[in-house]
Amino acid sequence: MSKNKNLSGVVYSTNPNFEYQEERSYEQETLSPKQQDLRVQLDKKQRGGKAVTLVTGFIGTEADLITLGKFLKQKCGTGGSAKDGEIIIQGDFRDKVIELLRTGEYKVKKAGG
Repeated sequence: MSKNKNLSGVVYSTNPNFEYQEERSYEQETLSPKQQDLRVQLDKKQRGGKAVTLVTGFIGTEADLITLGKFLKQKCGTGGSAKDGEIIIQGDFRDKVIELLRTGEYKVKKAGG
């Protein structure tokens, strides 16, 4: 068995000088806060009826997303997570999160009902 399972269809090469070129995925650079277009909404789907504040639309590196998520969680005094371009804050903190993001000069809109 091959150790590298991402060969994109290359099984065997008779060329002695063949070197497999891996495709590299590059993280997108983090946009400045004024260029970000964030949406804040209340979400209860697939969470056992518990409400969470969901921040979507962040464009940037995973490290910057985690840093912003940590800041919001600390200011709200609650838990949550930051991954896959979303920040999840446990509880209904929409107004507080919008206020915090606006003081950080982010473009923020309240989404949903």
